[in-house]
Amino acid sequence: MKKAASATLFFGSALSHEPADKCIDILRLVGESGSISQAAREAGVSYKAAWQAIDTLTNLSGGVLVERAVGGAGGGGASVTDAGRQLLAVAGRLAASRRDVLARADSGADVPALIPIGVRTSMRNQLPCQVHKLEAQSQMVRVHLRMADQALLVSRITKASAELLGLKKGLAVLALCKATAVMVNAADPTQAPAAGRQHLGGLAVRISRGAAGDEVSLQLDAGLQLVGFAASASGIKPGTRVTALIDEAAVVIALFA
Repeated sequence: MKKAASATLFFGSALSHEPADKCIDILRLVGESGSISQAAREAGVSYKAAWQAIDTLTNLSGGVLVERAVGGAGGGGASVTDAGRQLLAVAGRLAASRRDVLARADSGADVPALIPIGVRTSMRNQLPCQVHKLEAQSQMVRVHLRMADQALLVSRITKASAELLGLKKGLAVLALCKATAVMVNAADPTQAPAAGRQHLGGLAVRISRGAAGDEVSLQLDAGLQLVGFAASASGIKPGTRVTALIDEAAVVIALFA
């Protein structure tokens, strides 16, 4: 289900914010144990959260980091790819540099005062994009974002926000969206999106059933991973062709650190 490893990897994107530390720990544990479920137990997170960590790093780095051998609903083997091992090596060097800076600060060395600038977010969907064009609409701006396979994602933000972010064509950004803001349906090519809402096509990869709705992890046609919710007892299964519906106003734009 994963796309082939990209020729160009973006480890800076995958390591540029604080939550990456936990994701990197989980990737390292997968490499040590050869199992997503074992890595989840050792990291103290759920199996689903462990996969979400891997999916997030996959999106941000642009390369397949873990290959899975199917072995049942809650298990199966998993191995870290060459790209994953490269990312772990870079993360190790970055951690060593961080420890060195903090040690110098603790020793009173002449370094700037450190402040907590890492931001943690509940938004599980993090999609690397480039600004394609800006479409002004009174006090709002529709920002057209181009993903890896040239597919477009649109974010509707205020003109002031666009100015403060310095958005311009070609700028690399991160599109963020809450999983609860993504509606997943079985694909219907005849269905036209409502005003202000966009459709992204893909394949369902993992399903978590629930009385209030089925959580669906899907792989977009762009190769990126996305999480959303379908109606309870939706009938969607792994491998089902699905459509993710996202309101333009639910897409938040962030800049890489």
